[in-house]
Order: sequence, then C-alpha cells, then structure tokens
Amino acid sequence: MRFHLKFYLHYLVLLGFSGVISIYGPHQRAQKTGDILLGGLFPIHFGVASKDQDLAARPESTECVRYNFRGFRWLQSMIFAIEEINNSSTLLPNITLGYRIFDTCNTVSKGLEASLSFVAQNKIDSLNLDEFCNCTGNIPSTIAVVGASGSAVSTAVADLLGLFYIPQISYASSSRLLSNKNQYKSFMRTIPTDEYQAIAMAAIIDHFQWNWVIAIASDDEYGRPGIEKFENEMFHRDICIDLNVLISQYIDEAEIRRLADRIENSTAKVIAVFASGPDIEPLIKEMVRRNVTDRIWLASEAWASSSLVAKPEYLDVMGGTIGFALRAGHIPGFKEFLQQVHPKKSSLNEFVREFWEETFNCYLEDSPRNEDSENGSTSFRPLCTGEEDIASVETPYLDYTHLRISYNVYVAVYAIAQALQDILTCTPGKGLFANGSCADIRKVEAWQVLKQLRHLNFINSIGEKVRFDNGSELSEVGYYSIHNKNGAKLSIDKTKILWNGHLTEVPFSNCSEECVTGTRKGIIDGKPTCCFECTECSDGEYSDHKDASVCSKCPNNSWSNGNHTSCFLKEIEFLSWTEPFGIALALFAVLGVLLTAFVLGVFVRFRDTPIVKESNRELSFLLLFSLICCFSSSLIFIGEPQDWTCRLRQPAFGISFVLCISCILVKTNRVLLVFEAKIPTRLHSKWWGLNLQFLLVFLFTFVQVMICVVWLYNAPPGSYKNYDIDEIIFITCNEGSMMALGFLIGYTCLLTAVCFFFAFKSRKLPENFTEAKFITFSMLIFFIVWISFIPAYFSTYGKFVSAVEVIAILASSFSLLACIFFNKVPQAQTNLCQQNLDLP
Repeated sequence: MRFHLKFYLHYLVLLGFSGVISIYGPHQRAQKTGDILLGGLFPIHFGVASKDQDLAARPESTECVRYNFRGFRWLQSMIFAIEEINNSSTLLPNITLGYRIFDTCNTVSKGLEASLSFVAQNKIDSLNLDEFCNCTGNIPSTIAVVGASGSAVSTAVADLLGLFYIPQISYASSSRLLSNKNQYKSFMRTIPTDEYQAIAMAAIIDHFQWNWVIAIASDDEYGRPGIEKFENEMFHRDICIDLNVLISQYIDEAEIRRLADRIENSTAKVIAVFASGPDIEPLIKEMVRRNVTDRIWLASEAWASSSLVAKPEYLDVMGGTIGFALRAGHIPGFKEFLQQVHPKKSSLNEFVREFWEETFNCYLEDSPRNEDSENGSTSFRPLCTGEEDIASVETPYLDYTHLRISYNVYVAVYAIAQALQDILTCTPGKGLFANGSCADIRKVEAWQVLKQLRHLNFINSIGEKVRFDNGSELSEVGYYSIHNKNGAKLSIDKTKILWNGHLTEVPFSNCSEECVTGTRKGIIDGKPTCCFECTECSDGEYSDHKDASVCSKCPNNSWSNGNHTSCFLKEIEFLSWTEPFGIALALFAVLGVLLTAFVLGVFVRFRDTPIVKESNRELSFLLLFSLICCFSSSLIFIGEPQDWTCRLRQPAFGISFVLCISCILVKTNRVLLVFEAKIPTRLHSKWWGLNLQFLLVFLFTFVQVMICVVWLYNAPPGSYKNYDIDEIIFITCNEGSMMALGFLIGYTCLLTAVCFFFAFKSRKLPENFTEAKFITFSMLIFFIVWISFIPAYFSTYGKFVSAVEVIAILASSFSLLACIFFNKVPQAQTNLCQQNLDLP
C-alpha cells in the first residue's frame, strides 16, 4: 500500500514537472520572466461558446468568444504598471517583476483553469524536490495574483488561492460575500463592496419617490448578494418590488422572451439590475427588439459602462439609464502606452494579435483564425498589413478619459510592489514575522507577501492613501458619498438627466397613483403596501401633503374644511347678549323686573289699603323683592360663561326662588291658621305672627344657602369649553356636582309642594278670599315648569342648556307674579278710591 502511494505521488510530480517545462495553463497568455512573478486574471472575452460534450472523444477545451476590448485595456494597465515599477530607481531597485496573465473569459471554469497554473508552481516549490531533479528551472513561484473581474470568478479563484495563501487583489469584484475574511483568507480588492451600491440604488429610488420597481440580478455570487442587500434596503424604505428574477447570459431565448413579457406586463417602470454586461445583454437585445422605451434602468457598476450595452442602436431603449461608476483615476503616461500596441512589438503578449484582428477586422499571417477562414469555417477577413493606425479607429480600448477599472488594476499592482518594497527595506527585529524577523526578498513566498499586504499603508505616486481593510473607498453615483461626515449623502442634479433619452420630467413608477391632499393611503387586501387606494380623511382630520399614510387630527379648537386639506378655527358659541334669542330672553327678564317693581311700587303706594293689609303687607314686600331677584338671576345665565358667573348663577337662582316660595308658604300657612282660629289674641298674634313668619322665611332660605355653600366649597362650578361638537366650541358651565344641583332644585320643589298642600287646604275659605286659589294655581304652574325642565335640561347641549333654564326661571317667575299680584293691583286702586269717597 505504501509503495502504490509513493508511486502515485511521484506520478503527480512528474505531471506537474512536465506541465511547467511546457506551457502550463491555458495556451493563450501574456508573460514575462522576472525575479518575482505576479499573476493576472482578466476577461479578454465575454464568455465561452456553448458546446455539448458527448464524450465520444477526448473533451476539448471550450472556446472563448466575443472579444472584450475593455478587458484587454485592463490587462494593459497591469503590464504598464509593472514596466513602470521595473524602470523605477526607488521602488524595488535591482528587483525585476515578471508576470503571467491569463484570460478568464468571464467564466468560472476558465478562471480556475488559469489559477491552477499559479497554484501548481507554488505547490512544486513547496515539495522541495531539488534532490530528485531540477524541476523548477528558472521559473519562480507566483507570489500574488491581480484579478479576477467578476465576483463569481473571483469567489472560485479565492477558494483555490486561499488554500495556498496566495494573495489575490481584485480590481472589479464587489460582492459583499468576498468580505468574509474567514472564508476568503487571501482575498483583497481595490473596489468598494456592492453593499454600498445597493444602499445608493435604494436611495435613488427613494429620492425620486418611486415605490414600485423590478429587480433583476445575475445568478451568481455578484448578483444574488447584491440584490439581497437591495431588497433589504427597499423593505426598510417601504418600497415594493413587483418582479424579482435571476438571469444569466446562458439562459435560452424562450426564457428571455418570457421575462420580457413579464416586464412589459408589469406596471413598474423602474428596473434595478445587479448584473454583468454579458448577463444583461440578452434581455436588453429583446427589449430593443420589442422597442420597450417606457422603462428606466438602474445599472450597477458591473454593466453601467459596458460596451455590450452602450451602443447607439440601444439608445431609444436604454437612454436615461442611471448607472453607477467607480471613481475615475489618472494614470500618467498610460495614454501613450495604449497607442503603442502593435503585434510586432508585443511578442510577450499573445492577446495583442487577436486584439489587432478584432480591431481592424482582419487576420494576421500565421493566424489560426486565417486557416479556419480558408477552410470555410468562418467568414472571410482580409490579411492585416501591420501598418494599420490604432489611433484612427474608435474602440473602447482607447477610452482613457475615465479610467476606473484600469486605475484599480494600476493601484493593485502598486500595492503588491509596495508590500515587496517593505520586505526589501525591512529592518531585522522590526519585521512582521516570528521574533521580528524579515522575509528574504530573493526567496519571498506568497504567504509572506500576504502578511505584508495586510499591514500595507502607503501613499501612491498620485498622492492617494492605499490600505486594505474592511472599509472601502468613495463610491459615486452622481454622487453618492459614504464618507460624508453627516452620514451617507446622495446628490443628484435632475436637470442633467434625460429620461428615456429625451424626457426631462421624472417618470412615474408607483403601484398606485399618488393620493392628493385631503386623502390618505388605504390598504388593499392581498396587495403589497405600495399598492393602495386613496381614502378621504374623516371629519375632523386633514392631510396637507400628497401620499399621506395617515390623516392628522385637527387641534381641539379646529375642524377640517370641506376637502379635508386644512383646519379652520371652530366657531365659539354661548348664549350671547347679541344674538336674537339672548336678546329676547334678556328683554323678558328685564320686563319681569320692571313689572315686579311696578307692583312693588303700587303696593308701597297703597300700603294702607285693606287689600294690601290683608295680603300680609310685609311678606308681600319681601315676596316682590325675591321675585325681582328671580328675574334678575336669569340674566346671569346670558353672556360668555366665566368662572365667577358659573359659581353665582345657580346659587342666585336657587336662593331667590326659595326666598320667594318661603314667603308664599308662610303667607299661606298664616292665612290658614287665622281662619282656623289657631292664633291667640290680636296683639299677640300681631307681634308673634310677624316675627315668626320672618324667622320661618329665614330658616327655609338658610337651608338653601347652606346647600349652596357646601356645593361651592366641595365642587364649585366653572367655565368649560366643550369640543365634542364638530364645528363649534360651546362654552358652558360645568356644574361641578349634578347631585348638588339636584339638591338645590329638589329642595325648592319640596317647599313648593308644601306650599301647594297648604294652598289646597285653603280652598274651603270664604269665597271673597281667593288668594289661596291663585297660589294653588301658581304652584301648579311651577311644578309643570320644573318637571318639564329636568328632561329638557339633560336632552339639550351647549348654549341651549342655559336657555332652557332661563326659560324655566322666567316662566315660573311670571306665573308667580301674575297669579299672586296682578289681580290685587286693581283691587288696591279701587279700595283707595273707595276710601277717598268715604272721606267727609
């Protein structure tokens, strides 16, 4: 068993050795030897040809198709940076950097195939086979890799390179999954994570007040995490996604057509896309074929400036796209370097030949493509002369005005060079390795470079600070700054945007039409929160802005107007002196006072007449005074209620009426006692009867006074504003204690009942004494008025409560005045005339 295992190991070593002696890895490459070797991974092609392998013969390597001019420019920026460093006298002096650069074809399988060449050489070196053979020759290990481009490719490569601690610096992979240092130990990048793109994209949608969008993402490690973060941001901003799909450049045409149908049928007008150019291109082509021009595209950095999409024939559909772009940088001398490219001058770069052929639509001599053309396998192209002028054609390769990815590649190479420089200049005892030791630059290993890169912190040649940590750089989207001191900031100049290529008005992309002022959003069962119906605000509520989620309640002193867009101050109402009803009640009260005063004047004028004397003159005067108080108390109920008027009006009314009823009660009782001969001698009855009458009146009234004192002490009435009525504020009196009011009225009614009883007993008095009948009648009216008052009082509100009580006071007062005194005024005048006639 041990023998077989050893043989197997040697077999693997021989295979690896053979591969290195030949050309290990993909055939097409750019390479240059040096003291230290850097690896490079670039998407020189957009994809691979779709070809079924039936395994009837040895499987062939898949062919890369669709040349990527921008990818070739990125490769050139790496070569330019390495040559610039090799020519520097200060950075890595006497050290030459070499490179091996492969094409990933924007595909995981091709990226892994290329990465195996980096890993294989490092693995052979780690086995230390010098005792068996000189396996490695002069080919050094790859100590760092620049790349790859797409996050899906970088994720696969990072898994492989991480096993051997080979540092990998990506220039365009922005997936937030790659930030996991536990899983991707040797991965670094010079591009911000797409987590900030997702936040910025959601901020743009929120900025334009869209709430109904379509989300599309590549079905890989770039698109899925990006759209997941985007969905979370949309959820926190209460923005809804109508359609959420994953795409790939390899899905069939039928699936693309179905997706285009769903997009066309959607009411969402904004499409947010986290995808690469090759992945989104099939859908864009289908949308262009259908001429769907009413959609706004939000492009992630991976395809915003892709040459596959930025074509004149796509302008009608893609015009007005809002795309994210990395910060552009400046590379001195890079423009001239790009223009110097030529097949005869670039023997080390095998990608130049295909670039030249694709740029000028020709084939170079000894080109395998020319042989295929002669065999009829491809359309015929003429031979290249080699004298073609690269500056005379328009190509994305020469688009050096906004160097973004190219600049990131440039920075990545310089970061590796600076890490090597730190190793070169390391002072023993101050190094990063065990016991402060330093690495040997001539025998440096990948893991040592990785350690140095993790502690890298330098200013590059154009004055920018470079370090690798969990943060990221400034990201722009018109612009979107994540390092603003007040938090992330989005700034967009709307005047510079032409929506759908020619419109200046912001398109509408909401599930429902916006709700106008005076309405609010209402939930529709079974629909997302972004889909709603507009419901009019309830009375007393308003909304003064569009798309209000809730209606605001008007303040207590206000009410909503007819269309519920604002509030107006409520009308304040009380039983006013100036309104007709208040004036009428006041006139009746004054009339009652005047009539009572007139009767009192008559009784004073005819006080010596028999009719006045028989009416108990002193009690009649007190009774008339109490009636004046009764009429006057009704005036306190008119006008704006104040605390003092609220505390005064009920006691004034209650005491006045008790005083009045007490006088009538005592007067009626005295008449009854006189006729029943229960009062002794005339002199005695005169003194005792008058004092006793006033004492009884005082005692009866004192009880009512005590009720009022207890009431005012324990629960005093006060002014109260009633906001319960829709458009009116009623200012009324809060009585403090309805029980106290009940005692006040109840005690008055009790005295009235006793008075009615005595008056009823007096019905058998002589016929010429009719006062008892009138008193009985007045007490009956009093009962009817106040019994009717109770339900009327509790069934009315606002100013009408005061009006009901004023009417009750006036009605009962007039009944007492009319029944008791009006029939006596003519009699007093008649008696006075009779006395004048009897005089000699």
